Amino acid sequence: MAKELGKDKFGVQRTMRRKDFFGDSLGMFALNTMSGLVGQMTYFYTDKVGVAAGSVATILLICKIIDAFTDLIMGNIVDHTKPGKEKYRPWLLKAGIPAGILTVLMFTVPKGSSGLQVAYLLITNVLFTAVAYTAVCIPYTSLMIVRTNSQEERGRMGTWRAASGYVSGMIIAVAIIPLTNMLGGTQSAWIKFGAIAGALVILAFLICYLTSRETVQDASAAANPEEEEEPVPFLEAVVKLFHNKYWVMILVMNFFVNVLYGIGGASGAYYAKWIYGNDNLMGIMGAVGMIPTLLGFILVGPMIKHLGVTKTLKVSFLIGCVSNVVRIVNPYHFGFNVTMGCFGTFANIPMMCLMGVLTAMSIDYNEYQYGKKMVASSQAASSFGCKIGSGLGASVIGWCLAAVAYDATLSVATMATKQAIFTFSIYIPMIMFGILFIMSCRFDLEKRLPALKEEIARRKAQK
Repeated sequence: MAKELGKDKFGVQRTMRRKDFFGDSLGMFALNTMSGLVGQMTYFYTDKVGVAAGSVATILLICKIIDAFTDLIMGNIVDHTKPGKEKYRPWLLKAGIPAGILTVLMFTVPKGSSGLQVAYLLITNVLFTAVAYTAVCIPYTSLMIVRTNSQEERGRMGTWRAASGYVSGMIIAVAIIPLTNMLGGTQSAWIKFGAIAGALVILAFLICYLTSRETVQDASAAANPEEEEEPVPFLEAVVKLFHNKYWVMILVMNFFVNVLYGIGGASGAYYAKWIYGNDNLMGIMGAVGMIPTLLGFILVGPMIKHLGVTKTLKVSFLIGCVSNVVRIVNPYHFGFNVTMGCFGTFANIPMMCLMGVLTAMSIDYNEYQYGKKMVASSQAASSFGCKIGSGLGASVIGWCLAAVAYDATLSVATMATKQAIFTFSIYIPMIMFGILFIMSCRFDLEKRLPALKEEIARRKAQK
């Protein structure tokens, strides 16, 4: 007989066991596999297919802008699902299987004219990121809200998701360059890698679907279906969200976080190849990066327990900023930069674990301010900033390289190329972490939330 779950330290009923956390986290494994591959596409397109860096940067940004708007559309679709039906879980299959197929197609760029290649890049990237990824990401991130009412369990879900996402991200970072080089280093080798990744994406989404469920959150709503929250018209929801100052702050923070993510996902291969002189060092860099990743996931729980969510983020952002400042001292030394990069990697862990929790807080604030949570619309509109940010991060790399007339066929990088790489690898992340630190210092919702929830409960009791 299964052990009773009991209640958390705040008196809220727990609903999840370890297998539930694991199964739920595989959704993030699949999503980060997809986004990790997108992060490597700049290098693949410029150095393996031969597309101009400026063209690649512009295409990726256009795709992300389209992707951001489809997030808003998807949020509206989910929020307007008919009452009584599952809103979120079915999309893990509806969009998860096509996502795995499109993973392979991303690498099958045809030979021929540059115009044909650019068109193929645009179409496949839009289908991959703006359609398939969005159609599963918005419902998946929203599952946290309907899976449990416990902030403690939501925090654990965030940690499990971030850990699983980092595992997939590190697999991409460690394996993709050495493995594709071992297979010949050609486009064909990358297609084979894409096929393996696509199969993993489908499998992960399938397991996540089988282990997930949408728990009834409000007993009164369950007893009286007519009390279920009515969907808010799309434009009205957007206006309300932009009047929620905490949601706006999280939107901006997500934007900067994803600029960093976009840069981090695409910059390593260029740094290894042109600054260290060997792109196979990507494998070593990724393997060493596992150490601070594991330490981060071990320490993030105690950090949250002793510091709280907001202070944990403050500390992590400060570490990220300082580590990049120190890298300026000697940006060429492999050991020194890998060591400082470990601090930067560690700084990423708390924010990846807790951004979902912050968004959940802002959704609770929606209920306090408007009497409606607007769950999927909140997640979708927040994701809008994420998509623009990650697209801009990847595009910044292409534009920096295009500005110095980057030539992938050279045997040694020009000084201008090296400065461009330093700009997107060190200087821009340093500034981004500084801005995030300042914003986290102004976020006070965490300490206000208990009183706000008491007020929400009092209003419901009066009704």
